[in-house]
Amino acid sequence: MGKKIILTGATGYVGEGVLLECLAHPQIEAVLVVGRKSCGMEHPKVKELLVKDFFSLDTVKDQLRGYDACCFCAGISSVGMNEADYTRITYDATIAFAKAVLAASPGIQFNYVSGAATDGSEQGRIMWRG
Repeated sequence: MGKKIILTGATGYVGEGVLLECLAHPQIEAVLVVGRKSCGMEHPKVKELLVKDFFSLDTVKDQLRGYDACCFCAGISSVGMNEADYTRITYDATIAFAKAVLAASPGIQFNYVSGAATDGSEQGRIMWRG
């Protein structure tokens, strides 16, 4: 039996790459693409779940059941954003999404795909680096 994956950020550069790799991998049987807009990919393995807000997933929790892993590739640039808004969209939304998929699919492996050159020490001078 193949693995079932939840993927966010499929309309972005990294997320699209992850989606294409999932589709090519023979052990992945299904990919649930969760996002605010369609990724435009039509494939037998792909099912899309359009949501307006990653903070309000209670109404779709049943659709998040039965998955083995989640690749969270959603993200934005910090350019022009204040720190509070950037934190809400990146950190807070990620945590809310992770809690929702864990509640729906206990034991799911959650993979946060971060931007290049981020600083794990959280001491960086630029928001997206810290």
